[in-house]
Amino acid sequence: MKENQWISLLGLANRARKTISGEELTLKEIRNGKAKLILLSADASSNTTKKICDKCKSYGVPVKIVESRDILGHAIGKDARVVVAVLDTGFAKKMMTLLD
Repeated sequence: MKENQWISLLGLANRARKTISGEELTLKEIRNGKAKLILLSADASSNTTKKICDKCKSYGVPVKIVESRDILGHAIGKDARVVVAVLDTGFAKKMMTLLD
């Protein structure tokens, strides 16, 4: 049950235009301080994983690993996505409790 809750919440955040996906856009949002939570797929390349995690660490942005790029993409109604940034504090906090 809990698993599907974060997916629905991500969909809601996406409809509210509070998410961004894709590596470059996500890195940009981390740098300008808008990203509140990063969702990274477990099947992301090691290069992407390292790049995103390092950037998040230096900017103090939490990262949660989710099962797969298909689930991540599906949640926001798009094709497979490796990384999604949540840009809203409320959504990010709730999602972190669901993903713990």
